[in-house]
Amino acid sequence: MRFDIMTLFPELVSTVLSESIIGRAQKAGVIEVHAHNIRDYSKDKHRRVDDTPYGGGMGMLMSPVPIYDCFSAITAPEVNECTRRHVIYMSPRGQVLTQKKAKELAANYDNIVILCGHYEGIDQRVIDEIVDEEISIGDYVLTGGEIPACILVDCVSRMIDGVLSAPDCYENESIASGLLEYPQYTRPYEFHGKKVPDVLLSGHHANIAKWRYEQSLIITAEKRPDLLKDK
Repeated sequence: MRFDIMTLFPELVSTVLSESIIGRAQKAGVIEVHAHNIRDYSKDKHRRVDDTPYGGGMGMLMSPVPIYDCFSAITAPEVNECTRRHVIYMSPRGQVLTQKKAKELAANYDNIVILCGHYEGIDQRVIDEIVDEEISIGDYVLTGGEIPACILVDCVSRMIDGVLSAPDCYENESIASGLLEYPQYTRPYEFHGKKVPDVLLSGHHANIAKWRYEQSLIITAEKRPDLLKDK
């Protein structure tokens, strides 16, 4: 899987995604993450990429020209040979990111191009021209699309073969399984007067699995009852 992120702050994106599991997956060649500076495609001598919006209003709007030129450069056949491409604009207007959506993206595409907005947004014409889908990470507003882009890359990458050690690592986690995850414990056996549940020490795998499932149901009912609608 190849990710191309169009941004005004490539260092921010590269720093976040170079660490931990996602960083190791890149070093192993399982995924590729490329951060592209939209300013590099500005024709302005000061590398400006924004201008005042027609019709007035607060703030500045990102111009369509450098964005389109950046997109054209990074998707040129001699640069990027991927054919199953999907272009996503991180936007509060988009569908909220879910595990189901991430799984769909991982299964259907080999190149995800992510456009990060800034200022008051992006000229609608370039969105109409190159974007396949808008995705949001929640009902709140951030200063830019870089952090949402990193979240999307992390979420999708975990379902790419070779990023995690086995599918069980993501299939049985909270949300992915359809339920919130059961409580987990490690040493010491007793902490501040609280002991590890006896069933986890029994060695009886069927009883442990039953207990974990029951705990997941209880926690989901308490914290996210909306997830139980299909159960």
